[in-house]
Amino acid sequence: MKGLKKKIDSVKPHFEDGGKFSKLHSVFDGFYTFLFTPNETSRSGVHIHDSNDSKRTMIMVVLALLPCCLFGMWNVGLQHALATGDPDHGLFHLFFYGLWAVLPQIITAYVVGLGIEFIVAQIRGHEIQEGFLVSGILIPMICPVDTPCWMLAVAVAFSVIFAKEVFGGTGYNFLNVALVTRAFLFFAYPSKMSGDHVFVSLGDAAAVDGFSGATPLGQLAASTGGQAEVFGVTGTPLSLSDMFLGLYPGSWGETSTLCILIGMAILLFTGIASWKIIISGVAGGFFMSLLTHHFATPLYPCTYLTPVEQLCLGGFAFAIVFMATDPVTACRTNTGKYIYGFLIGAIAMIIRCYNTGYPEGAMLAVLLMNCFAPLIDYCVVNSNINRRLKRLTVKN
Repeated sequence: MKGLKKKIDSVKPHFEDGGKFSKLHSVFDGFYTFLFTPNETSRSGVHIHDSNDSKRTMIMVVLALLPCCLFGMWNVGLQHALATGDPDHGLFHLFFYGLWAVLPQIITAYVVGLGIEFIVAQIRGHEIQEGFLVSGILIPMICPVDTPCWMLAVAVAFSVIFAKEVFGGTGYNFLNVALVTRAFLFFAYPSKMSGDHVFVSLGDAAAVDGFSGATPLGQLAASTGGQAEVFGVTGTPLSLSDMFLGLYPGSWGETSTLCILIGMAILLFTGIASWKIIISGVAGGFFMSLLTHHFATPLYPCTYLTPVEQLCLGGFAFAIVFMATDPVTACRTNTGKYIYGFLIGAIAMIIRCYNTGYPEGAMLAVLLMNCFAPLIDYCVVNSNINRRLKRLTVKN
């Protein structure tokens, strides 16, 4: 690596002001800072001395996503094997089958998203930010694995341009880019993204009798009976442990609550995610699911799920840990974080239980509260100012 760095440093002057390739400075700087830690220090007074920067933060989030990512790849292979009636395969066979299935989506997301960011940075003459390192892996993980790559490319381009770059790029977007991509797919291609059915088989083998590609929440949305039993691809009822481990069909990166908890521990230990948002989000979801379960009705079958089942199923846990805690789009005040997280959890359960046309509410709940986060912070700050003014008035 030292030899590579010396070679890159030797050509660096050509990309700086006055160099032959100075117009490509943003592109060179993006690659350089991705490979190596910048060797420059601040030339003026600074207020905070810290080794952490946005690149390290993004890399830690990617590491926190790895358990969900690796499990999701294996689960894709497992669901395919179960659906085709041939589950007798080893761990690596299932994993590599899933890896081969999701790899085109990951490549598509990164090529399109980073390509647009490189072009925009070059036009503006700005540095290339690292925000899409996380968005690029999040986007495929929250989409069905059989989403056509051209469809994903269109959605990524839309979200990066209209939800991020038009507002100034990384740090200026008020909506979560990954969720905007998913929302665009949902509303632009509803037949593919209804949330009712997901990929379980890419092969030509016939699926087993009783096979259904419906997610557990999709099954409940289409149910007409007053019960909350959900089934796997083989027609076997799912147990609570299956739901917790993520052994069911769904958007491939968000089914395993266990892996999400591992990722959450990494984010909390490194101080990247806000525990206030996570705790209040889970509390809001639990409270609202408890309320809906108490007033369960056959008209809305999802209300028959217990609060624990609600927290384990679908993308709720994934959204709370990896989406709601996005520091750019979330609330910044401490009190605001509690309000923000609680409302996300509560609204997600309301949408899930009472909107049978869209059996997963986490995406819309986070996007809705992204819009209200600045207002919540504004109200919290002004409330503190008014309270202090009253204390000052009383003292005088």
